[in-house]
Amino acid sequence: MSKNKLFESLEIVDIGSKGQSIAKSNEGIVLMVKNGVPGDIVDIKTYRKKKNYFLGNIINYRSYSKQRIDPKCTHFGLCGGCKLQNILYEYQTKLKERKIKNSLNKIFRNINIEPILKCEDQFNYRNKLEFSFTNNKWLTSDEIKDKDFNIERRGIGFHKSGMWDKIVDIEKCHLQDEPSNKIRLKLKEFAIKNNISFYNARLRKGLLRTLTIRNSSLNQFMVLIQFFEKNEKDIELIMNFLKKSFKEIHSLLYAINSKQNDSIYDLELVLYNGKKYIEEKIDDLIFKIYPKSFFQTNINQTKKLFQKIHEFSDLKGNEIVYDLYSGLGTITQFIAKDAKKVIGIESVEEAVVSAKNSAKENNITNVDFEVGDMKKVFTSEFISRHGNCDLIIVDPPRDGIHKDVIKEILKLKTPKIVYVSCNPSTQCRDLELLKDNYNILKVQPVDMFPHTDHVENIVLLELKELH
Repeated sequence: MSKNKLFESLEIVDIGSKGQSIAKSNEGIVLMVKNGVPGDIVDIKTYRKKKNYFLGNIINYRSYSKQRIDPKCTHFGLCGGCKLQNILYEYQTKLKERKIKNSLNKIFRNINIEPILKCEDQFNYRNKLEFSFTNNKWLTSDEIKDKDFNIERRGIGFHKSGMWDKIVDIEKCHLQDEPSNKIRLKLKEFAIKNNISFYNARLRKGLLRTLTIRNSSLNQFMVLIQFFEKNEKDIELIMNFLKKSFKEIHSLLYAINSKQNDSIYDLELVLYNGKKYIEEKIDDLIFKIYPKSFFQTNINQTKKLFQKIHEFSDLKGNEIVYDLYSGLGTITQFIAKDAKKVIGIESVEEAVVSAKNSAKENNITNVDFEVGDMKKVFTSEFISRHGNCDLIIVDPPRDGIHKDVIKEILKLKTPKIVYVSCNPSTQCRDLELLKDNYNILKVQPVDMFPHTDHVENIVLLELKELH
């Protein structure tokens, strides 16, 4: 079949893993398009053939879905985020429940899935945003039509969907509380006024590279600037401007980054003003968040997530618990009051140091943390030192649990496992390796990221030998 083909009057039936819309022809041909909502009836023209599907564009809407709404953000469709913002939130959550169910049904049958824990605040819910500077911003269709050759090309915003080197200049983002937008816009205005150069990813030159803004429910803000070049005069100008202009910034830092990527984990960070961290509170616990720390980006949903983990754990006070991929030790400390002892393992040394310090400051004495690569730390030698555990809590990165770690888990025959995942695909892959030894008792999806296809999922497993 030709890659260029017209399909008429097809229904959009689902949303794919990257926010793309899915349609299917009467012949069973699958088509992936943008900006469709399940229930839309559309005409599609394909432009590329993949192994199992076609990529196409909607060229005509014959009728619109009842689930379709007008997106709140003026950048919708250009910016790479919030791809489901044109879908009613209630229906977004149904799509996410279906995603979890479809993933699990590939391996298991008749698994009962609890209703998703919805997000009360669908906007301004994020506590961390990362923006990119550019000296060659993406031009909108209106800007192209103006044919103004003197148009300002410097901007700061998010990557255009699917393009690593194209940045959409963002006027207003609805994902983070103020003064997030104000900081970004005032910084851009000041830099342009003072003729400070913006980064060009293709040419690899320019001073201002990225801006990261973090905040907490305690109304503390952290701002981190990445500069590509070491221009001390302009760096001082920028940092002093931010210090004087925004008293809300509790932690102001910068780094010089001349690498190919924007990752900060191997960079030396310079504290320009304030503290090296901001603080977050969950129940009565206080956590210090450093610039390199991983912390859940939706604090209100994180509290619901932790409460559900605590409920699934059903601790009686005499259990030994292993918390694998423990990060800052937030879950470790959250459940410690109801356990005999909780031991966390984390690969990032700074996170472990922070976890130990926060446990001390929170007056928690029955926790311990070890640092290192999970597959090298979580061994029989580790278990002999800490004893057999009654519960394992595992919250791995998107890649899931390493197969060597799963082998150790299976050897342990721990009575219960609470598996928390941000990636249903890798979670199901790992559950398949555990299914001969464990039954699934409960499944609880949590919506951490409204207007995206991402969904968090908690699975409670019980050892089959217990019955």
